[in-house]
Amino acid sequence: MKTLNKEMQDAITPKMALTLLKEGNKRFINNLKINRNLLQQANETSDGQHPFAVVLSCIDSRTSAELIFDQGLGDIFSVRIAGNIINEDILGSMEFATKVAGSKIIMVLGHTKCGAIKGACDHVEMGNLTALLSKIRPAVDDEMTVKDNRNSGNAEFVEKVSVINVKRTIKSIMERSPILKELIQSGAVGIAGGTHDISSGEVAFYEDTVVFN
Repeated sequence: MKTLNKEMQDAITPKMALTLLKEGNKRFINNLKINRNLLQQANETSDGQHPFAVVLSCIDSRTSAELIFDQGLGDIFSVRIAGNIINEDILGSMEFATKVAGSKIIMVLGHTKCGAIKGACDHVEMGNLTALLSKIRPAVDDEMTVKDNRNSGNAEFVEKVSVINVKRTIKSIMERSPILKELIQSGAVGIAGGTHDISSGEVAFYEDTVVFN
């Protein structure tokens, strides 16, 4: 497996980038990961990096983007925060990854049984976590199909809120970053959302979130 260089990165389209993520996840769930020489990749990327994707995911220890998409050193920018929410720093990181470093797709990745989502569903307040969970609360409020037991004890409710949270994050990225919006609307960069099933390892990609122009 070749380490990405600038020429290879330039040749990747946003659609191809999404396909690379999908194919990598298929390898992961079938335990067919590519045999990589990580030390060699470390050496080859020491003078520069050319990742094809930036993945926003949760800090959950079971949701490592490099592993579940079967990618090596220098392949993806990985942004991790509880509840895969966004703030100015994360938006700035995404702007760097795409506008400056040339990544071709933004992937927003939620996961099943997310502790941050459960915390938001239960209105948890604790130190600085309170402000973080407040960013997920709109997704909780948006989920109107479940009328009763709107708390973490209701697995169906939690998963529905998680999906809404991913889709709201994608919408917020477009609304809050003119740079990312322009890149996406021009077709230079794509954006997509999905959920990682922590039991099976499979990522469900939400086709209604995919934007390629």
